Amino acid sequence: MSIHKLSESEIERALDDLNEKGAFTWTLSDNGISMKTEFKDFVAAFGFMTKVALIAERMNHHPEWFNVYNKLEVRLSTHSAGGLTELDFKLAGRMAEVV
Repeated sequence: MSIHKLSESEIERALDDLNEKGAFTWTLSDNGISMKTEFKDFVAAFGFMTKVALIAERMNHHPEWFNVYNKLEVRLSTHSAGGLTELDFKLAGRMAEVV
């Protein structure tokens, strides 16, 4: 997996591909990609976060996230590269698979 910062055209292509999966709507934000979603309740939100946490740990790539009850906000960026890399889009794709 490459850890080089993606170009604008690579980011646009990867974001389009990611959003075609339809599980979440990701947007560019502050040198990263972000999404907001709601679950049925806190248990469903926390269950999703737990599954993603295990995947993120295996990938050694961890999301920034904020959770209140059934609401979840996620931001992905590769800080060591100073922006978006393939890792961010791979983790976002894995999140779509978890849903």
